[in-house]
Amino acid sequence: MPSRSHAFRRTGIFPLLILLGLVWPAGAAEKSAAFLLVKDGLASPHQPATVEAKLVARGLLAETALGGEPLELLVDGNVVATAMTGGDGRAFLSYVPKAQGVVPVRVQVGNSPRVAPAGGQGHLAVWEKRNPILVVEMAALIEDASPPVPLPGVGSKLEPERKPMAGAADELGKLTQFYYRVVYVAAAAPADGFRTSVEARDWLATHKFPPGYLLVLPPGEEALGNKIDELHAAGWKTIKTGIGRSKGFAEAFLRRRLDALMVPEPAKGEAPRKAKIAKDWKEVRKKL
Repeated sequence: MPSRSHAFRRTGIFPLLILLGLVWPAGAAEKSAAFLLVKDGLASPHQPATVEAKLVARGLLAETALGGEPLELLVDGNVVATAMTGGDGRAFLSYVPKAQGVVPVRVQVGNSPRVAPAGGQGHLAVWEKRNPILVVEMAALIEDASPPVPLPGVGSKLEPERKPMAGAADELGKLTQFYYRVVYVAAAAPADGFRTSVEARDWLATHKFPPGYLLVLPPGEEALGNKIDELHAAGWKTIKTGIGRSKGFAEAFLRRRLDALMVPEPAKGEAPRKAKIAKDWKEVRKKL
């Protein structure tokens, strides 16, 4: 009578079991590499705050959004919120902060059978609505503010080697040390908003600018003006002054009877009539 193992070999089951044992665990363990891009959030103490993140897989020429994946929001190393990504790869993670300040936050992939561990950093600005706020155009901080060259499949990139304007980080640090809070405004097409958030935040940190709330908007006066109106309606009425480089940025403030300061001194005819002018960042504090 043939042995049971001999029967398995004769019927082909034994080789099949060996094949499954070798291949199945490896196949089951494979997970897609992904990237998490995080936007900053703005809130008041003891009020709901939202951090927006996007989970993508990077291909050779484009990024693919990953929907249906669990994300976790961490503050001080503790998970404070969870959410699932939608079909566009985005998720909104909400919780109620208590302490004031610009709080570093981390978003990471939760327990996913499909996606390898990944994480991204961001900031949550937690301010009292009575705090005075300066809105600063990123272009007013960069020595050469000409648009960066788009890279194939990536979009525009704010290169780390782009130099800041002389004195900008120091002067803005003095303004924000005891009095002002700062909102940085970076311009990007809607499709590039998440990536611009990451690049602009890294650039600010690299060049030692004070932490603040980074806001990414489509280029032009209209988008900025609409956002100012939205923030005022939400109670952020201490947004009264904008420091920028472009005419459209200044006009978005002036049309709402708010103060606008342009730095560096623009070319003749580029400054709106009521805008204040500073030739460099050393003069900015004198003009406020």
